[in-house]
Amino acid sequence: MYLSRVELDLTRRSTMEALAAPQKLHGAVESAFPGERRRRLWRLDYLGGKLYLLLLSEDVPELSVLTEQFGPLSATPAETRDYDPLLRRITPGGLWQFRLTANPTKSCPAPEVGGARGIVRAHITAEYQKLWLLQRSERHGFALTPDSFTVTGSRWLRFAKSGDRRHPVTLLAVTYEGVLEVTDPQAFCQMLTNGLGRGKAYGLGLMTILQRGRSNG
Repeated sequence: MYLSRVELDLTRRSTMEALAAPQKLHGAVESAFPGERRRRLWRLDYLGGKLYLLLLSEDVPELSVLTEQFGPLSATPAETRDYDPLLRRITPGGLWQFRLTANPTKSCPAPEVGGARGIVRAHITAEYQKLWLLQRSERHGFALTPDSFTVTGSRWLRFAKSGDRRHPVTLLAVTYEGVLEVTDPQAFCQMLTNGLGRGKAYGLGLMTILQRGRSNG
């Protein structure tokens, strides 16, 4: 696995258009790889007043595709790092600082629509957004407490997919930050590489981590 970072230029029209229509960024991300298109995890992050695109992939991307479309002329060179050494450091009891932008949702009954699953709706309050992540932590190999993380941002993504303005896509992007404890390294690594929740094609589901130490338990 490889983790890449590309600086984006907010003064460029192409960047602003892509931010308003995440499917354009998705297409640009996929064009950085030859061969058959596959879904890769990516996320937008602000750091030090600059906007970056983070990209996790099985193959090394050709980042010039992204920098030519969206990068500033004097950008910090795009970089790609081997992600496997970090994955090998994940052990039971390890404490990691994390950041995740995801789409916390619930399935609501809708008898008038038909079908068993109902309608998928976003959790719009911080309380239920946090509960959504807490409920998924065990199956994905990590442990949280309500006091160990917080919601640091929330924004709606609304755009027309493939030019179909009659059926716009609406997603709520929620950013979480905090500290977690690894309980099942295999399940945790699988979550890191496969993502968490819906909307992965549109910059959601990627968790990044920074090692803190080990628990005393």
